[in-house]
Amino acid sequence: MREDSMPDTPQVLIPYDKREALTLQQAAGIAGRSPETIRRWCALEDIGRRVGGRWAVSHPALLMWLDGDAAALRAYHAGERGGEQVVRYFDRARST
Repeated sequence: MREDSMPDTPQVLIPYDKREALTLQQAAGIAGRSPETIRRWCALEDIGRRVGGRWAVSHPALLMWLDGDAAALRAYHAGERGGEQVVRYFDRARST
């Protein structure tokens, strides 16, 4: 997706798929951090969003953030779900 056509809002868990979503506690276990740190990352780094009043963390986006893969995270935020750099994180999230 071209930068000038990127959506205004990061496309985190859009469309929503419960197979992609983690709770703060699940994400904290994967990251080795506290749920509060994960909540902060969701708000500041756009790796999750509030769904039904609770935080839902994107498992692929969390892995991108932990790997420091800014290019993949930018593509994910832009709504890319089919490109190789994003698909590998979805595959990795499904295998864990």
